[in-house]
This record gives sequence, structure tokens and C-alpha cells, in this order.
Amino acid sequence: MESAVRADGQDEGRRAAPRAVALWLYVVCALIFSMVVLGGITRLTGSGLSMVEWDPIFGIVPPRSEADWREVFDKYKASPEYRKVNVGMDLAGFKRIFLVEYAHRVLGRTIGLVFLIPFLWFWWRRRLPEGFTPKLITVFVLGGLQGLLGWYMVQSGLVDDPRVSQYRLAAHFMFAVLLYGYILWVALGLWPGRPVRGGPRGVRLGAAGALALVLLTMTAGAFVAGLKAGHAWNTFPLMEDRLVPEGLLALEPAWRNFFENPMTVQFQHRVLGLLTLAALLALWLARRRLEGPARRVLNLLAVVGVAQVGLGIATLLLVVPVPLASTHQAGALILFTALVVLHNRLHAARLRESMPARRN
Repeated sequence: MESAVRADGQDEGRRAAPRAVALWLYVVCALIFSMVVLGGITRLTGSGLSMVEWDPIFGIVPPRSEADWREVFDKYKASPEYRKVNVGMDLAGFKRIFLVEYAHRVLGRTIGLVFLIPFLWFWWRRRLPEGFTPKLITVFVLGGLQGLLGWYMVQSGLVDDPRVSQYRLAAHFMFAVLLYGYILWVALGLWPGRPVRGGPRGVRLGAAGALALVLLTMTAGAFVAGLKAGHAWNTFPLMEDRLVPEGLLALEPAWRNFFENPMTVQFQHRVLGLLTLAALLALWLARRRLEGPARRVLNLLAVVGVAQVGLGIATLLLVVPVPLASTHQAGALILFTALVVLHNRLHAARLRESMPARRN
């Protein structure tokens, strides 16, 4: 009798383990979401180059005395940003930008600990579902590489030109987004929520196209941020009184314009944003061909898509105020999240529907 009760308890624990692991991964996703938004605020407030050293271990300890603050401020004074942009800044002003970047770095280290400690506990207790250990080890390695990529980005602004490379900024941003998406996908595989019936092939292809457009638009937005292209041409829908302004291909070779010409970078972000909205609305019109949660996700996508374009236009017209710009970035992540969830639901439903055919 006792052994039967013990066996039942073990089976119940095994059934509960995937949900516990999924809940932990959802917490990690929430922290990465916050990290991306805070990274945008760091950039928008001009705080990203305030910490001129990278110390993964002891860098978590902030300056504690006036002498400590003077020491880190003197190091900042030797940087090109101070000499060419913030010359004359006082210690109080330095503290404001330093603490924003410091919070960004501490949150990054916190995410690492929130991931590593529960992972080791689940692994030691043998509570990780079969086949998930390699996936989670991959996540941890990629998270470490993301930290290195962040410092690689910062280094580009500590040489001569006090501006980080837009290429490195876009790589750092999109690496974080894709890592977030991968962790979310793994978590959804453990705790997917209510099942839905798979939609027709056209809906799946439309969802894939919308996801690709969201990723392209986010990448273009990262280049807009890196070149500070949002601080010019602050009209909509016209740029320089034209729908298609002159000078889009001013640089040679032509491909450079899409990554280095601020006008072209902003224009392509506008176009991609409107194309993304059109794709989302087309997907929303197909919602009647789906049921349950997938249909609600499409409703969410349509609402957030419209709001996201509105936020983008307002951010441009008001010359990139920090609250609007950071909300616009968060909106992009919400769109990405909803599309990943939709893809996961449709993918899982398709697998379920194909299982009887395989048995036959």
C-alpha cells in the first residue's frame, strides 16, 4: 500500500515537472523582455557608454563612496563620448547616466543567475523532461554569448567616434529577440495551454510571413536607432514633401544605403512597418477559419499592430521622446511574442492531426 502511494506521488511529480520548468522559463522570458526594453531606454537616454569597463564578476558592485564615484568618473572623462559630446558634465549628471547602464548590466547578470540556479536544481533532481537538457544548455551558452556581444557593441563607441556601430547594435538587439523567442518556444512545448484545431495552410503561411516581416521591421528599427535616424524627417507620411524622397541611394555602392544612410534606413523602416500592419490585418481577416485561443491571438495581433504603427508615427512626429520610443519597442516585442505563440499553437495542432495518418 505504501509503495503504491509512493509510486502515485512520483508519477504526479513527473507530470508536474514540465509545468514547473515551463513556469521558470516564462519568468526568464519576462526578464529578457524587461532587459530589451531597458536596453532601449539606456540607448535613448545616452547612457550606454557611461561604463567604460566590463567586469562580469565584480562589475555588479556599484561605486559606494565619493572616492569610488570620482574614480569611475575620471575613467569616463578619458572616453571619446565625454570629450566630444558630454564635455563639462558634472558628477551628478554622470551618476544619472551611469546608474541606467548599471541597472542594465545588473539585470543581465540577474537573468543569468535566474536561469542557471533553477536549471542546476532541476537537473540535479532529474526533473527536466527528456530531451530538454541539451536545449537548455544551448540557451545558457547563447546567453553568455549575448553578454559578450553587448560588450563588443559598447567597445565600438569607446575608440574615436562616440557612437556604437549600428551593425553591432542591430546584432545585439536581434540576438536578444531570437534568444527570447527560442526560450518562449521551448516553454510553450512544456506548457502549451489549450489545444486548438490547426488552421488551413494559407493561414500558416500568412502567419509565417507576418513573423518574417515583424523581424525585418525590428531589424530596420535597430538601424534607425543606431543611426539616430528618427531625429530627422519628422513628418508623416511625407519625407521632404515627397512620398519617396530623393537621396535614398546617395551612397555607393548602393547596398550601403540600407544600413548607413539615415534617410534610407528610416524610409525602409516606415515601409516595412506598413507592410507588417497590412499582413497582420490580412491575417486577422482569416480568423474565422480558426478556433479558440488562436482566434484570440489574431485579435490581439490586429489591435497591437494598429497601436504599434500609431506609436511609431507619434514617436517620429514628437522627435523620439523616451517614453513613447520605449513603448514602441515593447510593442514590437509583444507582436513578436503573439506570433511565436500563434505559430506554436498551429504547429502543435498540425502535429496532432498528422499522428493518426502516421499510425495508418
